[in-house]
Amino acid sequence: MSTVEIRSVRKTFGNLEVIHGVDVDIDDGEFVILVGPSGCGKSTLLRMIAGLEEITEGDILIGDQMVNDVPAKDRNIAMVFQNYALYPHMTVAQNMSFSLRLRHAPKAEIERRVKEAAEILGLTELVHRHPRQLSGGQRQRVAMGRAIVRDPEVFLFDEPLSNLDAKLRVAMRAEIKELHQRLRTTTVYVTHDQIEAMTMADRIVVMHDGIVEQIGTPLDLYDNPRNLFVAGFIGSPAMNFMRGRLRVNGQAMLETEGGFVLPVANPPSGSDGRSLICGVRPEHLSIDAGGIAAEVVVVEPTGSETQVIARHGDQEITCLFRERITARPGENIQISANPALIHLFDPDSGNRL
Repeated sequence: MSTVEIRSVRKTFGNLEVIHGVDVDIDDGEFVILVGPSGCGKSTLLRMIAGLEEITEGDILIGDQMVNDVPAKDRNIAMVFQNYALYPHMTVAQNMSFSLRLRHAPKAEIERRVKEAAEILGLTELVHRHPRQLSGGQRQRVAMGRAIVRDPEVFLFDEPLSNLDAKLRVAMRAEIKELHQRLRTTTVYVTHDQIEAMTMADRIVVMHDGIVEQIGTPLDLYDNPRNLFVAGFIGSPAMNFMRGRLRVNGQAMLETEGGFVLPVANPPSGSDGRSLICGVRPEHLSIDAGGIAAEVVVVEPTGSETQVIARHGDQEITCLFRERITARPGENIQISANPALIHLFDPDSGNRL
């Protein structure tokens, strides 16, 4: 196991800079997820850690070794790809042992490591099958097994679950997390799915347009987003945003452009009359007989929760209720927000106040 240090790393393709001075420190044994929308640079950063992309500027250290000029094969890392990258003509055991055979490891050691990895991943009965005889989840386990047998200092995962169906993704999330808890190998994982990031990571690195917007634990990012991008990206359904003006006359109230009037706890000092963007998470809205009337547009029951899209004037707002909702589209409900859970952002910088 090892630490990973990313120091002021930049990457350019010709005249296009895609990574803009990224700094991330990953502790020994930590599970860190790089998350962000497509094109934000997360996979490029992972490939630079792996040695599959050259670093334009900055340094990457694995343990105490700077690896900028170290070939990928000599970095003692193991990478699991989105498409599994299994050899179709090889059995499960041969795929898992391939890197050890390239190193001319002793046959007894190869057999021991493959057996141990197969037991960990529930592949013992499948070691003589070929990839075409396996399901998507089983192929993903084989790809993980191939990484485990190498006993690397760092695991790298590049969107490994994106080819699986929804139910299998949930199961594999738990398996990968359990695997990490057992092996405690430093892990860097890339995904665009913020639910994966929230449920699996020790810490999350939120990236956008080649920069790091915020680094923190899942709940820290959820409760204390640094800016509008992080607030809107972390959390599902996404946070509601409303432009408005703060009025402080005893009780602080935010008057939104859509016609909402929301009480605000602990407003910034000297902010009376200030234009702000208010953020409210759907799950922090509740049915309240004394609340604001909003017309139901869409009702989406899931069983345990009900998602409602409602409209007040020109403002559309998403609500997530634990209770069952009988209202139908076209009818009105009355909703309110907990003042202590309202986030305020500067409309110019986008930063949280």
